[in-house]
Amino acid sequence: MPNPRTNFRPDARLIVAASDSDPNLLYATRFFAPDPFIFFQHRGKTHLVMSDLELDRARRQAKVDEVLSLSSLEAELNERKTRLVDTAAVLRHLFQKRKIHSVLVPSSFPIGLADRLRRLSVSVVPNRQAFFPEREIKSPDEVRNIARAQQAAEAGMESAIAMIRESRTSRGWLYHGAAKLTTEMVRERIVAAAMRHGCLASHTIVACGEQGCDPHEAGHGPLRAHRPIILDIFPRSQTSGYWGDITRTIVKGRAGESIKALYAAVLAGQSMALGQVRAGARGDVIHQTILDEFERRGFHTGVQNERMQGFFHGTGHGVGLEIHELPRLSMRGQTSLRAGNVVTVEPGLYYSGLGGVRLEDLIVVSETGFRNLTRFPKFLEV
Repeated sequence: MPNPRTNFRPDARLIVAASDSDPNLLYATRFFAPDPFIFFQHRGKTHLVMSDLELDRARRQAKVDEVLSLSSLEAELNERKTRLVDTAAVLRHLFQKRKIHSVLVPSSFPIGLADRLRRLSVSVVPNRQAFFPEREIKSPDEVRNIARAQQAAEAGMESAIAMIRESRTSRGWLYHGAAKLTTEMVRERIVAAAMRHGCLASHTIVACGEQGCDPHEAGHGPLRAHRPIILDIFPRSQTSGYWGDITRTIVKGRAGESIKALYAAVLAGQSMALGQVRAGARGDVIHQTILDEFERRGFHTGVQNERMQGFFHGTGHGVGLEIHELPRLSMRGQTSLRAGNVVTVEPGLYYSGLGGVRLEDLIVVSETGFRNLTRFPKFLEV
């Protein structure tokens, strides 16, 4: 496959990484491993090179054409009296057998390994675009995996809101039993619920009041009554590697009129965005529609009191083997949506002194609209 920017036609494609943390490698192999290993694709066939520790498991589980033994290749090099037997030497040895002289690698490829391969006369060219652009269009099986992760996210949401609903208010704070209810207590409940569904929910956001003005503030400390609490849960399946993503904003007690107006605007903005989603719709146009609606309602975006306030993040992003991947629904998302994209729709408003409100659903784009993978209802007061 040629690189569209350079017309470079590699002999092979190469990834050296740990699939636990590299989505491209997990996509190519469907095999989880915590340590780096070699993947290459040559003449339509896919190959792995694995250590003895992972060799048998890879042969059973990896979705590739061939799994080679790293120790056997190293033994061949030692028999040849190779001075330095390392990953680059193993790769050159493999490539010489197959007459591979050039490889296309992801932009995240280790620079030290690339330099060493070049010194061994292997041409290494980083891909400047998506290494597997087909990842943007999800197969039915991928959608099912994302839907399962979304079910874990919703289980976490249900558990969190139940805990907050059960709490009592006293002097402006929430209490669970005799102690103040804290962000950390709610987050622990969310993590446990996601784990029961086989998912790990890391960096879950439980941000109350002023903390919610920073969209990526995880939140900390006691929770206040009558203030908005943003719950953003994005668990990853420990079996498939796919993610879910959901956000709701709630108030325990009485929401003030200003918070109700924020919530109504965000809910309306999300509804307007969803009404435009279909194959061919542009992310930047959808995003601008929400900004215009917020402005119409008097919710301005810009620097106020030396900090950004209003709606200052994207409307949505792709979800799959990464929690944030293409395509984007934002001013930078000037490409058109395609059927099979899985994206979030998550407008928000954030004002110092009030707090933040964000609502997020996860959807699958179709030719004529979308299918919502999110079932959890939207409500403000609990």
